[in-house]
Amino acid sequence: MSETRILLANIDEPDLNTIAVYERLGGYRPLRKALLEMTPEEVLEQLEGSGLRGRGGAGFSMGKKASFIPKGTMDKYLCCNADESEPGAFKDRLLLQKNPHLLIEGCIIGSIAAGANKGFIFIRGEYSFQADILDAALVEAYERGYLGPRILGSEHSFDLVVHRGQGAYICGEETGLLDALEGKRGNPRLKPPFPANQGLYQGPTLINNVETLCNAPLIVDRGADWYRQFGQGNSTGTKIVSVSGNVQQPGNFEVELGIPVRGLIYDLAGGPPEGRDLKCFFPGGSSSPVLTKEHLDLPYTFEDMAKAGSMLGSGSIIVVDDSQPLVPLALRLAEFYRHESCGKCVPCREGTNWTVKMLERIDEGEGTPMDLDIMSEVQGNIIGNCLCVLGDSMAMPIGSMLVHFREEFEQHMEAARARRDLQEMQALGAGELAAVLEAGAV
Repeated sequence: MSETRILLANIDEPDLNTIAVYERLGGYRPLRKALLEMTPEEVLEQLEGSGLRGRGGAGFSMGKKASFIPKGTMDKYLCCNADESEPGAFKDRLLLQKNPHLLIEGCIIGSIAAGANKGFIFIRGEYSFQADILDAALVEAYERGYLGPRILGSEHSFDLVVHRGQGAYICGEETGLLDALEGKRGNPRLKPPFPANQGLYQGPTLINNVETLCNAPLIVDRGADWYRQFGQGNSTGTKIVSVSGNVQQPGNFEVELGIPVRGLIYDLAGGPPEGRDLKCFFPGGSSSPVLTKEHLDLPYTFEDMAKAGSMLGSGSIIVVDDSQPLVPLALRLAEFYRHESCGKCVPCREGTNWTVKMLERIDEGEGTPMDLDIMSEVQGNIIGNCLCVLGDSMAMPIGSMLVHFREEFEQHMEAARARRDLQEMQALGAGELAAVLEAGAV
């Protein structure tokens, strides 16, 4: 099975990050078309007609989201979410580092569709190297007249700024991102109002992910019908999938949505190491419920992953083979989300902490079968009851592990208890021996 490269077609071209090379390969031609040959309504129509869905996790139609932005002369904002902090995701980093002008052009085209005049690229704080590349590309774009007032002599004006985050996972949530941009602590907001009506600085705001916006120039250039020929059903286009974990060839692979999961894990990523078998995999990053070997032949689409009880999410497959015990994995996962929780709402703040403590009890040999039932109940109480999906991001994978691998959790619990009892007996025996020796010495 081979890749279908559209976004990554020229990714290995030397100096692609410079505007000279990007323009030589046809870059900014779609922007000229959108500004000089099309109306904003036609640009929006192409984006909506393409069926392009958000590549950051939610999978909502980009064109539909842009259509929610109200008309008027007020300041309107476009925010690019480049806060790629989902464990297992590294696709946006590739685009930011190798092809920053594609993202910039995508932001400008998105601003045309939404009528936005100001834009921000909120980039993960750890992506300092990529942020430097993006800053340099922005300078080039301004010098060429692709950004600023009356772009290319048109009526459209748009300013774009790179904003560096400070390393908080919660800022990947769109309203937490808006608060961080405004200089506040990155906390999720209560919705409604939704960002399309009242977002950044209380103005109408369109928020999209890096990969989503990078598709916009291709759609404008070649048309919605061209884009829809890729993919399957309502999962149109291609998807950059980050495959990591227990595979022989981890990396980013661009494929048509709808290919079997087996093709991604075994054909492109080489499958688990020799002598190992697949135990489970996260189809959409660490926040997605795990699936098992029986799901390998499912099409990799938004719909099929949802029907299987998981989600495509950010398109980041983490493979777990049979050498990996699940209790330490679940504990590490829960610790991550407990640490990254902003603490604003009780189900997330308390639920993540309770889950960590229960998993620690199980791992240390102090757990009981009742703990598994309680832990499963706790996950159910978290899901759907938080201001944002951070709590769900822990509860869904932990809950799915308990469903698919309860027997392994029970076996781990029994083995840990036996190990603890043996250590206590050995400690007791050593203590008695010391007492005898001490008595003899006296």
